[in-house]
Amino acid sequence: MENFKFLQLIKHLCASLIFLFLFQPQAVKAQEQFANGADIGWLSEMEDRGYIFKNDSGITKNCMEILKEKGINALRFRVWVNPSNKYCSKQDVAYMTHRADSMGFKIMINFHLSDWWADPGHQNKPAAWATHTITELNTDVYNHVYDVLDTLKSLGVTPKWVQIGNETNDGMLWEDGRASTHMNNFAGMIKSGYNAVKAIDTTIQVIVQLSNGHDNEMFRWMFQGLKDNGAKWDIIGMSVYPYWAGLPWAEDNNLAMLTMQDMITRYNTKVMVCEAGYLYNQPVEANHYLLDLIEKTKSIGGLGVFYWEPESYNWQGYQLGAWDPVTKEPTVALDAFLGIYVTSVSQEENVISDFELYQNYPNPFNPVTNIKYELRHQSHIKLIVYNSIGEEVNILVDGVKNAGEHLTEWNGRDSDNHILPSGVYLIRFITDENTSTKKAVLLK
Repeated sequence: MENFKFLQLIKHLCASLIFLFLFQPQAVKAQEQFANGADIGWLSEMEDRGYIFKNDSGITKNCMEILKEKGINALRFRVWVNPSNKYCSKQDVAYMTHRADSMGFKIMINFHLSDWWADPGHQNKPAAWATHTITELNTDVYNHVYDVLDTLKSLGVTPKWVQIGNETNDGMLWEDGRASTHMNNFAGMIKSGYNAVKAIDTTIQVIVQLSNGHDNEMFRWMFQGLKDNGAKWDIIGMSVYPYWAGLPWAEDNNLAMLTMQDMITRYNTKVMVCEAGYLYNQPVEANHYLLDLIEKTKSIGGLGVFYWEPESYNWQGYQLGAWDPVTKEPTVALDAFLGIYVTSVSQEENVISDFELYQNYPNPFNPVTNIKYELRHQSHIKLIVYNSIGEEVNILVDGVKNAGEHLTEWNGRDSDNHILPSGVYLIRFITDENTSTKKAVLLK
């Protein structure tokens, strides 16, 4: 009997151990966080020139903080070899990435491998490398990439991603690295950059980026050529700009998604949208485009979407930012990173029920604009006058107003009571819930 009880005990213990072994919780590999990204290579120069940035509440803040509020978790910075000024230099990028890293952003470094802009139509060698042989150029690429990343490492900054070349549709470091005539040379340059990155940290992911995400044939040609010539990469990156593609955004996004799917299938690679953008003055359309692009990229396992220079406003003529030049606030385009689908800038339920301007021009002796507005309910409002380049010239109203109709007059003067010159001015009506803008023509 004792032996029987002992055998039964052993049997139960074994059964319990088998159960625990079979049903113990299994470790689940954490899914990589999707990169809601922004390229802000212009930011340091804009800050130095006195540009300010406001959040949705009109509060002036650090631009990076505002981007974080909009759901941005990754920032991209470009590096030029020997730029004519300090911007986009190794020192500038070290300063900016250290700031970004301290705020918790993931970092992408984009090596243009030029002294200035590199893009599909411009891939000029740095002046210091102009006469170098292909062997020397490969060494130049390795040393430059290693030097910049080593500098960042000394500051405690390790990028998540490093891009070798910028929009290299036909290679880089022309003519030696032109892919259509010297694919083997271009592949060697990519390999040199890849090796330099991995010498710093093997966990950094290396990107090769082309523009025109809609052009699948170009991507096939390029990456098959790189593969056949021994190049290495971790991620295939692309640019998706409906504006430059000349396509409706829905079509451009769909074609880019098909290209990403094809690259994943053909080369067992990861994919990412490294650049995206839409006209700043079409913020609702931009929101829809960006939200759709993010959803499509996620649907095929893409790693992220980066908006190119969203902080730019009234800057070098660039029109595809996501900042309002009048309010100096981000447009609703960036709400896509928060998963918000915007139907219109002014919703029907907003506090403003009427906002009209009445001007008495062409009377040259009485340049007055009467501003009539009606509120659905009590609200704090501001009426601000801006000139045509977005500079604030006068605050007409700043306070709480009751529901109902109101009338305010602008006499064509600035906040110091100086007479303003003739021209086009913008009158911005700001409430707790929304904003509206009207154009006024001042004639004297």
